[in-house]
Amino acid sequence: MTTIETHAAAPGGSGVAAFFAGLAAWTSTTDHKRIGRIYLGFGMVGLLATSVLGTLLGLERADSGELIDASSLLQVFQAHRVGLVFAALIPLTLGLAIAVVPLQLGARQIAFPRVALTGCYAWLGGLVLTLAALGRNGGMGGGDTNAVDLFLAGHGLMIIGLLASAGCLATSVLTTRAPGMTMRRVPLFAWSALISSLGMLLALPVLFGAIILLFVDHRIGVQANFGGSEGIGDWIGWAFSVPAIVVYAIPAVGVAAELMPVTFKARQPMRGVIFAGIALVGVTALSATTQQFVHDISLDSDQSFATFFDDLLPFLIFAGLPVLGLLIVMGLGGLTAKTGLASSRPRPTAAFVFAMLGVNIVMLGVVANALQAITDLDLYDPVGNALTSFEEGATLLVVYGAALSVLGGVVFWAPKLWGRTLPEKAVLPLVLPGLGGAVLAGVSLCIAGLLGQAGGIAVNDAQVQVLLDLDYDSTAELWNILALAGHALMALTVLGFAGLMLKAFTGAGETAAANPYGGHTIEWSASSPAPETNFDYVPTVASATPQFDLTYEGTTSS
Repeated sequence: MTTIETHAAAPGGSGVAAFFAGLAAWTSTTDHKRIGRIYLGFGMVGLLATSVLGTLLGLERADSGELIDASSLLQVFQAHRVGLVFAALIPLTLGLAIAVVPLQLGARQIAFPRVALTGCYAWLGGLVLTLAALGRNGGMGGGDTNAVDLFLAGHGLMIIGLLASAGCLATSVLTTRAPGMTMRRVPLFAWSALISSLGMLLALPVLFGAIILLFVDHRIGVQANFGGSEGIGDWIGWAFSVPAIVVYAIPAVGVAAELMPVTFKARQPMRGVIFAGIALVGVTALSATTQQFVHDISLDSDQSFATFFDDLLPFLIFAGLPVLGLLIVMGLGGLTAKTGLASSRPRPTAAFVFAMLGVNIVMLGVVANALQAITDLDLYDPVGNALTSFEEGATLLVVYGAALSVLGGVVFWAPKLWGRTLPEKAVLPLVLPGLGGAVLAGVSLCIAGLLGQAGGIAVNDAQVQVLLDLDYDSTAELWNILALAGHALMALTVLGFAGLMLKAFTGAGETAAANPYGGHTIEWSASSPAPETNFDYVPTVASATPQFDLTYEGTTSS
């Protein structure tokens, strides 16, 4: 048995027969590009739905609880948070990686494609069950016992599916590379996908174990120190906020790292150091799977130096290293602007602008996470339950920033996935509302949190009332209105981008050349769109940038 399966597509008929043939081809596909696009499509729908839901919750806060029925508010708040992470962030980043990484590796297919497809269906089915459970008064603090059990079971199914897909992706990077492609020559985006997949394989089983304990405890009614339905959030709430979600956002960093040398038409200097920088961001997986704020630190001048030093080291490891990793990636990536070809003038594309702005917003969210560990700011209580909306703002920065970067990746690799390019003049205007939406939604709630506004993951009706029972005559009113506007702008950005995709990829877009953006890596040697088996022949790689060598007659290097 091999890790790769390839099958030729069956010719379609016409009319109804062609429709069902096409549907069967998509639902049973072993083409990683289609599997990735299934994830991406549902991820776009999830991002739109959660941004609209965020807008409604913003109106609810501003209207003091008059818009949504009070009996449903707890589940609506949780649906928004579950949607941000499991319906938007993960399918977007994982879907782009599944669609692109095997091409970057020079492979004919992803490892175990049927397992990857099954994982996609398991994730989607689990998501539907989770949302259905919330609709029936389930979830954290839910009043319907069976719906609470369904909520936990749905999460378990989602995790199984994501672990299957992430495992296939990691196996591909490790085992299905083209001849000559050593790990030192792996493209930067493929490396980021590997780090993210390994982080998921480390973090999600911990969440799955907690869910099993909670399900058994809740099902048989023992409640052995788990707190019943209202105690669920204490055990799994870490999976819906920073730092855990940074693990899922690492491929967004890889998109920016991949596009910087392409934009400036230069080899990426110090690739090994950038590899290390991306890996440092993966340190957040350790923080996610241990006590969330084991790295708390106090800046109180009255404490002893020994106490401060004891807190400083774990703080630097869990909070500081991910920030350092992002700075390394962005700093060394920026060196390509100085080392670019003297005869060429770089022209930033829409893909580059989306990716760069997105990863900088992600970095802002990671910095915000580091600030949460400073106990003097009173942003968290000692056991890690959110006291203010600062945590919510940091989560939104990471999710929305990563989503913008993924949109840049979709624009960049569209020729290989759809055979067409998105028009630059139409895509670039979407950058402004996307940037404004991410910053307004995230930064505004961070500022409101600093002013003492309640926030975080609502796990019972009392916490919902705390979230809504605010004095909107206070300074925080402005920031809540701005956050509301941010969610609305993000929803408009997603709608506009989806409309452009439908127009361009259904026949109205410009047919793409093999390498329209001057890409450096091996996938740009394939035709656009890439065939089902990716390449007409198995390529041999002699450099980390084989297409750059051919285009600019550079010398090969490892």
